Parts: sequence; C-alpha cells; structure tokens
Amino acid sequence: MKKILYIYNHSSLILRIIIGIVIGTGLALLFPNATWLSMLGTLFVGALKAIAPVLVAILVAASLCQKSAKLDRRFGLVIFFYLFSTYLAAFAAVTASFLFPQTITLADAAAASGATPPGGLGDIIRDLLTKLVANPIEALSQGNYLGILFWAVIIGLALKRFASVRTQEMMQNFSDAITQVVRWIINLAPFGICGLVFSAVSQSGFDIFVTYGKLVLLLVGTMLTVALVINPLIVGVSLRCNPYPLVFRCLRESGLTAFFTRSSAANIPVNLGLCEKLGLDRDMYSVSIPLGATINMDGAAVTITIMTLATANTLGIEVSFPAAILLSFLSALAACGSSGVTGGSLLLIPMACSLFGISDAVSMQVVGVGFIIGVIQDSMETAINSSGDVLFTAAAEYVQWKKQGRALPDFMQGHKKKA
Repeated sequence: MKKILYIYNHSSLILRIIIGIVIGTGLALLFPNATWLSMLGTLFVGALKAIAPVLVAILVAASLCQKSAKLDRRFGLVIFFYLFSTYLAAFAAVTASFLFPQTITLADAAAASGATPPGGLGDIIRDLLTKLVANPIEALSQGNYLGILFWAVIIGLALKRFASVRTQEMMQNFSDAITQVVRWIINLAPFGICGLVFSAVSQSGFDIFVTYGKLVLLLVGTMLTVALVINPLIVGVSLRCNPYPLVFRCLRESGLTAFFTRSSAANIPVNLGLCEKLGLDRDMYSVSIPLGATINMDGAAVTITIMTLATANTLGIEVSFPAAILLSFLSALAACGSSGVTGGSLLLIPMACSLFGISDAVSMQVVGVGFIIGVIQDSMETAINSSGDVLFTAAAEYVQWKKQGRALPDFMQGHKKKA
C-alpha cells in the first residue's frame, strides 16, 4: 500500500487526471446507472468550493498585512489585461456571429432554471455594490467573492498598520496551513474528475452534439480563438516574446481542472498553486487571482454575445454592426459581474437580449438552452476564464522582470529544466 501511495503522490498530476478522465468515460459507457460514482465529483468540487472562500480571505489578508506588501504597477497592468481581453472576447464573438449566424431551437421546458435574471445594467451595478459591502461572514458562507475580497483587503490593510510582528507571523502561518489543506484536496483531483466525467457522460451522452452542434461549435471555436490567438497576442505584445509556452502551460495546469469543476471560484486554489510554480510574487497573485475569478470573464463575454445574437437571428431581428458593437461593450461589462460559479454567465443573457427588445419569456428559454449545452459551453468558458487569470497575472509580473533586466523563466525561452 505504501508503494502504491508513493507512486501516486510522485507521478504527474496531469497524467493522473487524464487517467481519471479515461476511467470516468469508460465507466459511464459501461455502467451508466452506477450513479453513486458521481459522488466522487460532488465531494471533490464541494471540498474545493468550501475551502476556496476561506483560502481567499486568509491569503489576501495575510499578504496585505505584511510590512513589505504593496500593490504596484503590476496590479494595474493585470486589471487592464483582464478588462481589455474581456472586451476583445466580446468583439470576437460579434465577428464570429456575423460570419456564422446561428439560430436556436427554443423549448419551454428549457426555461426551468428557477433563477431570476437582472433587469438591466443598473441592476448589475447595484448588485455588485451590494455584494461588495455584504456581511463578511455571510460572504464567506455564500461564496460572495466580491465581498470576501473587499473585507479581506480592508482587514489586511488595517493589520498592516496596527498588527505586531507576531500577529503577522500568525497570519502567515494560517495562510500556509490553509494552502496545505488545498494541496491535499487537489492531490485527490483524479478521483473527483473521474466522478465528474462519469456524471457528464452518463447524463448527457453525446446527443448534445446533434441537437445544438453548430451553436456549440461556434461557442467553442470562438473561445478557442480567444485562448489561442487573442490572449497570446496581448501577452506577446506586452512581453515581446513567444507567449505560447506560458499560454499552453496555463491551459494545461489550470484550464484542464477548471474544465471539469466548471467554477472559476473552485479553481482559485489550483491557480494559486500554479502561480507559485511560476515563481510569481505571492503578494501579487494572492490578490490578483481571486480578483480574476470575478472580473476576468472572456468566456462569459463570448457566451452572452453569441447567445444573444443567435436569439435575434431566431426571431428575425436584424442587428446592425454598430448595434452589435454596443452589445459587445454591454456583454463585456456584464461578464465582469457574472458569478464565478457554474452557469453564472447565463442569467445575464436576458439583460443583453433586452437591448434588442426581446422579451424575458423568450430570453429565459435561451437561458434554459444554455443550461442544456452547459456541459460543454460552461466547461470551456470556465477553462478560458480561469487559465486567463494565471496567464495575465504572470504576464504582468514578467513585464516587470524584463524592465528590471531579469531573465524570463527557462520554459518561456525554450530551455529545458536541468535535472
């Protein structure tokens, strides 16, 4: 048993995840009624979602309370990357929708999500501000990351001014302990992902590609364009070097787990671990990664834009290109307010549809279609969003490295790591 555990703990996590995917798919095809296997995925995601709010609160507060901690130009740059890439993603979605217009087969039964969408942009802004000043205990229990970030920053800055050295050390010890707990949970990812894959394949099968195949292909194709063309272009221009080693590493080590957990919030611990591997400044990424899970929403902007324009095409509404550009601005702004949990972007579709006079009764059916294809759409969306958090955090850090005359990591320069 000790030998098995040693081999498991010292083998590549990516390899173990791939094995988990294969096993989960095989079990779903052979034993689709063995629903108890899906509990592995439920427990894994539940554990990540439970620890992530605590991790974010402790990490941010512990980082800011250190006397040496400061948020410099890197932080402003990473916020610019987040917002600029989200708008470009929405613009790419507009262009893709005009090149390959889609329609949606609406079904009344699809509108049974039971959730209430925001009425307009004013409602979104009001909701954001309300979440910001929510009760901190309530924010932790409900996974309100805007509220968690706000109070963690306030408390961290207050501790920085008044806390003794021993208190700062205690906060750092708490941070290290919570981080270790997260590492233990992530080490069990292959079992959890096996359960998640089993649940997705046994419930949805491959029929989804038949009914909504073209729409899914347009969504996935646009998101891949954002991940493999637009975001690398932003990073490449900023660093003036080949961005793809960093892009592929982020997609492999962050995007893969995010694809199956389908929650940017649940993937925060994975991103924090990747930032540590990349040699980034902990004071920086302990704040920028949780923030990215809230406002870096490239995939969400793509989903909102494409689903809205597909609805307009279905109803025979002609959308001019200037109106579509306005939609891209609205979608990008709305995406920044979408929740970092499964299906968080879908409830913003009715607000975007209202721009073209589409009723809530119709747009909520589109939300239902989104939940039907969510096993693919939401998975891809989360993978793009979450991997982008690390990508842009690393890019902002490496820009400063270059200004200081420091060399980029070996993998960015095509060098193999020495044994």
